[in-house]
Amino acid sequence: MENSISKSKPQNKMSDMPINKLMLSMGVPMIISMVLQAVYNIVDSAFVSNMPENGELALNALTLAFPIQVLMVSLGIGTGVGVNALISRSLGSKKTEQANKSAGNGLFLCTIIYVVFLLFGIFGVKAYISTQTNNPVIEEMAVSYLRICCVLSFGMVYFSIYEKLLQATGKSLYSTIAQISGAVTNIILDPIMIYGLLGFPAMGVKGAAYATVAGQIVSLAAAMILHVTKNKEISNSAKYLRPNIEIIGKIYSIGLPAIIAQALMSFMTYGLNIILVKISPDAVTAYGLYYKIQQFILFAAFGLRDAITPIVSFSYGSKSKQRVSQGMKYGIAYTLIIMFAGFVVLEAIAVPFTGAFGLSGSTEKLCISAIRIISVSFMFAGLNIALQGIFQALQSGIESLIISVCRQLVFVLPLAYALTVAVLATEKYNASLVWVTFPIAEIATAVIGVLLVKRTYNKKIKVLG
Repeated sequence: MENSISKSKPQNKMSDMPINKLMLSMGVPMIISMVLQAVYNIVDSAFVSNMPENGELALNALTLAFPIQVLMVSLGIGTGVGVNALISRSLGSKKTEQANKSAGNGLFLCTIIYVVFLLFGIFGVKAYISTQTNNPVIEEMAVSYLRICCVLSFGMVYFSIYEKLLQATGKSLYSTIAQISGAVTNIILDPIMIYGLLGFPAMGVKGAAYATVAGQIVSLAAAMILHVTKNKEISNSAKYLRPNIEIIGKIYSIGLPAIIAQALMSFMTYGLNIILVKISPDAVTAYGLYYKIQQFILFAAFGLRDAITPIVSFSYGSKSKQRVSQGMKYGIAYTLIIMFAGFVVLEAIAVPFTGAFGLSGSTEKLCISAIRIISVSFMFAGLNIALQGIFQALQSGIESLIISVCRQLVFVLPLAYALTVAVLATEKYNASLVWVTFPIAEIATAVIGVLLVKRTYNKKIKVLG
């Protein structure tokens, strides 16, 4: 009897483990996994910016390609979030067949996503890049980099699902192992392929792209192996790959707000590139680099959000009012701690960190001012990110969508445009004024988010039990 009980404990930790401990045991590996995902972009930027020729132009090229990379990640991760939450809720409600169908349909959807970006990589990249620059050197580097990332994006897309399958059953440590294997591969290959070491030709930005996709493919291979060997709660039968409209609808009823939230990051970055270039190309480069730096902090919050979603979702499926409430409380508290720590660290290392990228003159000054000013918004951004995870878990997709649209579209682009106009209208303009956009947008969104979560709590959680 004792043996039987001890063996069942790992399978029941979503329902049995204290929420505080569960949030940490699932959240820490997910945070590490998401932060490592940010490594891909920042490592590429660090190496290309220090190329002997055109380093700063290469950094600008990666900035122009970045919105599409964010869009790829958004579709993959957003679909994975829907699959994750649906599997967690299904297992919490003892609906094993629905959990299996959710996993299979998630893999089917990833195939569709990959085909879309494959076609874009072949036919659409040049037209997209040309909308953001007239510099032929930057355009050529951006097109070659982005084309490789799109055509070989299957590693990133499929990994997004296998990662969430492991996280949905509480095995987030394994997804982190897979992510680490890819990040290490990328870090090792970047200098080799960019600068031409160990007998490899110097490929510049193309080398950065090949190193990135190689890392993604290694992560995918590791995650697939770990899923098949460790994830016994989910069947890998081919029959579950058959598309099911009802299951796909349920996946996207949860995941669509996450997709839109991430996709808005892409749209916002693209829009800001177009707005900031009116000030100067240096402003575009500075914001692009800052955005990748802040990803280490934001992605840590996203990692914890991805722990909040299955924990609250499982508890909601089990109709446990206490565990849902605790999941919300600890999720918000830990996210705020992460964001405060991020604020302190970035304020402290702004100057030396920026210097590591070989920037000079106005680009360096603008990047430092971006770190100093935008980081003030982190605590409010953390609250908004945690609330998104809670809303996704409680099937309140509209509320999650409202937060995303407010913090990345409704407030940001109009305000950034207005401040840019104001900056250019002054005789001795201070371009750093435009960074004030972000604290204002996050504070306004946080006020809206608090009002929405109060309403959702009264409507959905108070009635449980």
